[in-house]
Amino acid sequence: MRANKLIAITGFMGSGKTEIAGALAAELNLSMIDLDEVVTTQTGRTPAKLIREEGESAFRKVETEALAHILETEDEAVIALGGGAWIENTNRDLLIRAQCVSIFLDVPFEICWSRIESSMDERPLGKTREEALSRFETRGPIYRLANIHISVESNELPTHVARKIASQLKNAT
Repeated sequence: MRANKLIAITGFMGSGKTEIAGALAAELNLSMIDLDEVVTTQTGRTPAKLIREEGESAFRKVETEALAHILETEDEAVIALGGGAWIENTNRDLLIRAQCVSIFLDVPFEICWSRIESSMDERPLGKTREEALSRFETRGPIYRLANIHISVESNELPTHVARKIASQLKNAT
């Protein structure tokens, strides 16, 4: 890898970004940063609450500012992006300029939807199956712009997926 070791995990809601980012960080002995947690800490509101109270565009602005700050202050970390962070051109440009390796967790919609339905987390941008499926289909081509694609099956443990990613990262250097 490069002198800095910045890795961003992207994928749809319910794809396991946070858990897999944590497992990958442990595998590579790096710190893990959850972008949604950073936004929550900085604003005192969850992304869902920000979206509900101020709208998606206001949330995206805060999210981009938080990502820019992380990329300016960190040089070794695994970053779990929110499901829509990678979709924003500005965020992708920030990640590219920071020489961040992007990893797309390619998880089938039905697995994501099952996780969304069973989650206690509020998901204001995926309230119904139809709304979530439409977003999934729209975002798919943009997620595929990531440097590395990792197919994830429903029964794979985050540690197993992390090992697959680590192997891909070694092969990429």
